[in-house]
Amino acid sequence: MVASSDRQASGYVSLRSVSKTFDNVYAVKDLDLDIGLGEFFSMLGPSGSGKTTVLRMIAGFETVTTGNISIDNEDITELAPFDRTVNTVFQDYALFPHMTIQDNVEYGLRTRKVPKPERSQQALEAIDRVKLAHLADRLPHQLSGGQRQRIALARALVLRPKVLLLDEPLGALDKQLREEMQVELKTIQREAGITFVFVTHDQEEAMRMSDRIAVFNEGRIVQLGTPHEVYENPATAFVAGFLGVSNLLKGEQAAALVGRTELVNIRPERIRLHGAGHKPEKGLSSVEGIVIEVAYTGPNTITIIEDSAGVRLISTQLNEELPGHEDSFAVGDKVVATWHSAHVATIPQ
Repeated sequence: MVASSDRQASGYVSLRSVSKTFDNVYAVKDLDLDIGLGEFFSMLGPSGSGKTTVLRMIAGFETVTTGNISIDNEDITELAPFDRTVNTVFQDYALFPHMTIQDNVEYGLRTRKVPKPERSQQALEAIDRVKLAHLADRLPHQLSGGQRQRIALARALVLRPKVLLLDEPLGALDKQLREEMQVELKTIQREAGITFVFVTHDQEEAMRMSDRIAVFNEGRIVQLGTPHEVYENPATAFVAGFLGVSNLLKGEQAAALVGRTELVNIRPERIRLHGAGHKPEKGLSSVEGIVIEVAYTGPNTITIIEDSAGVRLISTQLNEELPGHEDSFAVGDKVVATWHSAHVATIPQ
């Protein structure tokens, strides 16, 4: 396996000055991007941000208006989709309903005229890789959603693409199954050693699986970095708001709470709440407020407080951290919120 820093620097998939217009409107504009060999790379953003268009241009399903795309130093900009060393997994799986699982996985090999004994062996190996060898003779409708997703992966991986493109492949699954598949997908990618380019609008999903994330907005990448980098040090207010819940402050509000006027962000999990009269430890900032809303979400309790100036802060606390009922808070309670100055991130404007 290639080292992480080498993967990122290698530019195995490269896009240079890539733009795409529809009816003279830019869907993607002047995009430069390098994706490393063996990297799990996610493109994250809201609907219409350009991420799926970029994926489709890499796949060859959309033409490039300007710029060029290369994979492993080969210019693929003008190649037809079937001539590219990539494969795509879609949200709807696109399995043939009348074919067995093995026949579905063999299909691409058959179109490449791979001899039957060889393609049968390769298909079974791919099915075994996703741990479904015992279901090879079944039809797609006899499988669960998660199993069909794994077969779609096997069908793509059996062709041994240099790059696997995944267009919101887990979007149709329920929350529990989606989380299980996130773990399996990352494991499969690590074992296969193939470059994965993953499109999603789910920030938690992207952060859970990715080596790096490109956050898209209005046809451009607004931030590129590791999950830790984009979450802890968002480059814009959009990134701060899109990747989780944020406490964004600026001007007089920021000056009153953190001592400076530029736009800053404090993540809710960094804010701790204490009972009225609490004396903060040295080095911590604090503000007194009143609880105006409490929401129990299972793993977490979300509390919103408001200070005397009308500034609202959101605090999130793991429920296992709550010592007991006597230290939990209800609407109307007076509290003291504290945070460390190191957890206040300045956002460039």
